[in-house]
Amino acid sequence: MAAHLYMDARIAPTRSLSKRGFAWLIGLLIGFNLIIAVFVVAVLRAFPVPIFLGLDVLGVWLAFRASYRGAGQAERVLVCAREVRVLHELGTRSRMVWVSPTAFTRVEVEARDAHEARVRLALSGRRLTIAHALSPQERTAFAAALTLAIDQARAERWSGGGSLEDIA
Repeated sequence: MAAHLYMDARIAPTRSLSKRGFAWLIGLLIGFNLIIAVFVVAVLRAFPVPIFLGLDVLGVWLAFRASYRGAGQAERVLVCAREVRVLHELGTRSRMVWVSPTAFTRVEVEARDAHEARVRLALSGRRLTIAHALSPQERTAFAAALTLAIDQARAERWSGGGSLEDIA
């Protein structure tokens, strides 16, 4: 019997600057730094300044490279009648970081103020913070949806639902 998924959420960080926008940004930064370098060398005879301007461009490039590398990461939350799973995905690889029976899994929301909220799965003293890539408002909405999915899955569990292995 195939298990019914009550939630299959993939949470991935978004990047506001496309690859094309990044190319434009780096091009403008290099052009601006070249103009300054020519002026500083020609007028002020400050020969070390272009080295620091080049390091500036390198620093921006490295920061964006690290940011784009992080864009390939995602978190996947699966809820069926028998269990709750959380997977961390990096490109085509994924690793399981949480498995717990649906019947005993709790969703905790810790909201300190309007600008900070934390969503956790909890089971017998174990906790896992999830949904890092979402805004605080999105986290509370996600927690409500996750709680609803777990409640619906518990109702099926008592009627004999399947596990995530049955889906594959």
